[in-house]
Amino acid sequence: MNIPGPAPRPDGGTGAVARAGGLHAYQLWLHAEYGPVVRFQLPGAETAVSIADPVLLEATAHLDERPRRLFSFLDPLFETGNLQTLPAEEHAPWRRLLLTTLAGRPSHERHLARFATLATGLADRWAALPAGRPVRLQRELTGVSLRMIRAFALGGGAEDPDGAVEDPTGATEDPDGMVEAFEVVLTDYLERLYHVPSGQAPERRAERTARALAHLRSTVDRVIAAHRPGLPGDRSDLIGALVEAGESPARIRDTVLATLLAAHHTTGVAVSWTLHLLAGHPAAAERVTAELDRVLGDRPAPEYADLHRLCYLDMALRESLRRYPPGPYGARLTTDPLTVGGYTVPAGAVVFYPFWAVHLNPAYWPEPERFRPERFTPEESAGRPRLAWIPFGLGPRSCEGAALARVEALVLLAVLLRRFRFRPEPGHRVVPVERFVLWAADDIRMLVTPRGGSGPHSPEPTARQP
Repeated sequence: MNIPGPAPRPDGGTGAVARAGGLHAYQLWLHAEYGPVVRFQLPGAETAVSIADPVLLEATAHLDERPRRLFSFLDPLFETGNLQTLPAEEHAPWRRLLLTTLAGRPSHERHLARFATLATGLADRWAALPAGRPVRLQRELTGVSLRMIRAFALGGGAEDPDGAVEDPTGATEDPDGMVEAFEVVLTDYLERLYHVPSGQAPERRAERTARALAHLRSTVDRVIAAHRPGLPGDRSDLIGALVEAGESPARIRDTVLATLLAAHHTTGVAVSWTLHLLAGHPAAAERVTAELDRVLGDRPAPEYADLHRLCYLDMALRESLRRYPPGPYGARLTTDPLTVGGYTVPAGAVVFYPFWAVHLNPAYWPEPERFRPERFTPEESAGRPRLAWIPFGLGPRSCEGAALARVEALVLLAVLLRRFRFRPEPGHRVVPVERFVLWAADDIRMLVTPRGGSGPHSPEPTARQP
């Protein structure tokens, strides 16, 4: 039986993706039109099959190869080979090494005080803003997330030469211009992949991208040079673990660069969408702040043990990741034919995990566009397939930093929601767009009002956000 999907087009699918506004939105349309298993065209994938049903995804959970062409836009970032497409035999030990630091409680607990200091510094800066000046959530939170992951990468109590540890106030929303440099490099490579016209002359565009890439590498080199090793076997020291494992200087730099890229995007974007959704749902926001007041008392930031007691905040974060997953998709390469939902997926095909389409599948998420953190209570979660919620991917190539991202996000949310009420800037429209991650076209602009004596933050009615 042939897999359903749109008819092939001469442009290889680039026009359809562009018209939809990116791969996130295109996948939503594909599955609404053709069902849970869809064949479609995409540059870098001769045969592409997208699967939006979590039960059917189980048949693909063992796949351990990523399609090289699809991730080739990341090649220029790395010197020792694209870390997103390492062969399975090379990827497995590298992944185990990352998990020893990124996923373990010792590293999270050791770095929590730094995360709280950085979050509190951001809150102090927002508190000092003139009344009525909006904050740009995604730009600011991506910047502080980058500071967090830089502090984490250093480990061992070292000082960041550019202030990620010693300058907790976040005097700049974009330390060293790294956020902008990542955007320049990735936007250029993605536009080349999808043949998107650029307003710049090719020479100017190539020169700008080369400068941004050189800036990223030199900044990472400074971070690595500032590293001071902790005790042998310290599971909270990423660079130290890489050195101890005998990784080459180039592979260490590539790994730190990949970690900075993935972690700052995921955490900053996830927190901004969570604040956006809570601002549009005051009842849920009140439940979050009541829980924070109960758990934290007079303390401005959580300790590690508190994170497990912030149950409703965690549910709000999970629901936000369901509604607005930062990454657009996961992708794997089949090495043998697969049977999925009565269809045969041939060997050599690219299998897509369309996160947004999976998360909005009404068969598993009733009223899928509604924001309702209660979906993640133990009672409601018990009857749901395990792959119905996959913002960090699945299987042997899922995100190694998922647990760390959750800790960072909860600390940021706890500090900010404990201290402020958030209201959308009047007249500002939030439009999701795909820019490597699920961004907002003109950021998410919010007015922040200190809690404590200021009363509920509702001087004027605002539309509830879906």
